[in-house]
Amino acid sequence: MGKGRIFHDLAAGVAAGATGTTALNAITYLDMAVRGRPASGLPEKTVDALTERLHVGLGPDEDARNREQGLGPMLGILTGIGVGLAYGLFRHSVRRVNGPAAAAGVGLAAAVASNLPMTSLGLTDPRTWGIGGWVSDLIPHLGYGAATVAAFELMRAGR
Repeated sequence: MGKGRIFHDLAAGVAAGATGTTALNAITYLDMAVRGRPASGLPEKTVDALTERLHVGLGPDEDARNREQGLGPMLGILTGIGVGLAYGLFRHSVRRVNGPAAAAGVGLAAAVASNLPMTSLGLTDPRTWGIGGWVSDLIPHLGYGAATVAAFELMRAGR
């Protein structure tokens, strides 16, 4: 396994993570449209909590709110790309995987990677979500996992 292959697998992981993020967003927006539910405010609250802890200002009140609305979703994009990158590294090391198991594992990894910071900051408590909250969180993340694994394997097969 040469250097070129690891870079290819890492790049494929990044692209696959972006694909998975798009799938997660599409599933989430479809859920919002079908059920008429509002967007979560947790990404913006996460940005607010992080900037407060890091003593970083985002500007005057309206500018700060607008920046939080932009940076909140960016955290999700970075998480999705990061989990995809980690999957690329994993697949570089592990020759064969079971597709459905890999998809479930990647989806659960993304769920943990996105929820752990918000839980650690005290913004949410998964123990209080109820079945509807868990379903609303897990289905998009499992969709992320399926899309990420499928995209990675397609890119790898094309070499």
